[in-house]
This record gives sequence, C-alpha cells and structure tokens, in this order.
Amino acid sequence: MNMRNVFIIKLRYIGDVLLATPTVRAIKAARPDVRVTVMVNRGTEDVLSGNPDLDEIVVLDKGSLAAQWRLIAGLRRRRFDTVIDLTDGDRSAFLSWISGAPVRIGFNDEHRWRGRCYTEVVQPVPGVRHRIDRDLEVLKPMSIQAGSKDPQLWLTPEEENSAYQLLDQLGVQRSQPIVMLQPGARYWFKAWPPERFAELADRLMSQYGCQVLIGGSDQDFDLAQQIRQMAKSSPIIMAGRTTIKQFAAIAKKSALFVGSDSGAMHIAAAVGTPIVALFGPSNPAEWGPRGGATEVICKGLDCRACFHPTCLRGEQNCMKLIAVDEVMSASGRLMGRVRTAIL
Repeated sequence: MNMRNVFIIKLRYIGDVLLATPTVRAIKAARPDVRVTVMVNRGTEDVLSGNPDLDEIVVLDKGSLAAQWRLIAGLRRRRFDTVIDLTDGDRSAFLSWISGAPVRIGFNDEHRWRGRCYTEVVQPVPGVRHRIDRDLEVLKPMSIQAGSKDPQLWLTPEEENSAYQLLDQLGVQRSQPIVMLQPGARYWFKAWPPERFAELADRLMSQYGCQVLIGGSDQDFDLAQQIRQMAKSSPIIMAGRTTIKQFAAIAKKSALFVGSDSGAMHIAAAVGTPIVALFGPSNPAEWGPRGGATEVICKGLDCRACFHPTCLRGEQNCMKLIAVDEVMSASGRLMGRVRTAIL
C-alpha cells in the first residue's frame, strides 16, 4: 500500500483518544516517513499534544454550517492518501468519504450505511477484545504489526512544573505519598457512592499517612465537596483545578489512583500510576486500564436487561456491591508494592 499522508479520525472522549495511541505509534514505527494527522473532538486534544508519533492535530468544533464546510474543503485540499477511522460513527465515516482519500479504512459492526464510506471495512473478531486491540485491527490491511500496546501520554518538564506549583497552592506536602480518588463518572451508574469514597479516604490516610486528593472536572466539584464534608480526614479537593496535563503529572507522582471507568483512569494508567479500578456495567476486558500495576474490582453482573439510562437493581446494583473493605485490600496490595519499590 502506497501510504505517505495518513489521516486518523477519533471523535470520542479523552479515554478513547488515549487508547488510540498504540495504533498511531505502530503506524509511525513501521513507516517513519509517513505524515500522520489526527482529528479529535475539542477538549481531548491535550491527550495527544507533544506525541512524537504524529505530525499534526486537527480539532473538530461543533460550529456553524459554514465552519463545517470550510473544514471539509480543507480536508480535500490536504490530499490524504489513507484515512483510518477509529471512531465507528456516522459523522466520522462521512468525513472519511468526503476527504477524497483513495484508501479509507473503518469499522461498521452495526452494519449501517456508513460502511459504504470505506474502501475497506474491518471485520469484527469474535469474543470480547480490549479497545486497544480492536483499534489495532485497522493495521491488518496495511500489513503493520504493533509493538507495545500500552497507551502513552507525553509530559514536558514545564507541564510537570506547572503541576507541582498547583500542588503547592493546594497545600500538598510532597514528602508524603499522594493518593488520588476520582469519584465522578460520565454516567451515574458507573459511580461508586460518595460516602464510600469518604470512608476510603479516612482509612487510607489513617493507615498509610498519605494525602488524599479528590480529582474531577468542574462538574464534579460539588461531589468532591460532599465527600470532603463526609470525611473526617479533610482530603484536598483538586476537582476543577487541573488541565489534562497537570492531572497526568500529578497522577504520575501519586502512589495510587482509585476511581471508576473514566478518561482519568486511563490517563493515570498511561503514566504508570498503580490503579484500583472500580467497574460496573462496562466490561474491564474491553475498557480496563493498560499501563502500570492494576487491581480491577468488578462484580460481573449482566446489565443487558436494564442498561443505561436505567438500572433496576437499586441497592444491589453493580457499583453498590463493591465494599470499602475490598477496595481497601486492593489499595493495600498496591501501596505495599510502592513501599517495597522505595525501600
């Protein structure tokens, strides 16, 4: 395949974009002379900034019709020879087709009209596969083999210094181990109860003498305040204070991350933070963290009967069945590894 100017589309959330980085890395490793352009949604681009495996990031805004047409015209002028659509969505399929690239590779597991936009549809592999492995299937038509399958996020010294300055502003003592709790979730049924995060914060601080940071976005600030008020140990609220890169740098410095299936979890994994991942309706075999040491807690309930936006299990739902004791035990195993490594 004559491939010199490649356009990769990933119009999803932060975690999805991060999980696409092994595919980008494999292409650049196999064909170093290829120019790689990646398109992502506004708000996810910092996950890719500084990544040496790509040459350009194009950010898609949900703008006016005129702005959309300018984008389309710009795509055609770039004369891409290959488009790889990792999104599995109708809008990205249309952008693949309108780009005019002679080779267009994408997914169409739902057997929708978008399959006609591609010159090659990646056929699904039977069984549950991790999202990284699924994305890597696009490499087969190009006869490219992937090396490392771990996601990567790049941090500059300036970005790390900015994170350390924020820690100082928050009153974090860098001499003590840091534990990050991430209570927020995109959907309520992926979230662990706030009172359990509060109890976990108290027990971690009491047992390990660590400082607990409560992370999250602006939308999670009220939740973080609620947990702080419930806790006796005064965990530090970090929610709404960090950029993606600051969050990544603080995670890299942390002894432990505890949270649900989220972009934050994948960022922490990518920088090698030990993780206790709390999984509910999403399948860790498909969406589990890849990178550092991990303990996954999942009750494995069949959620197909009442999947989002409803859950009919009440107090017996998959997240409420996860007890503080088992999260504490998993945290202890990972914290033990950290102490052993330091000694």
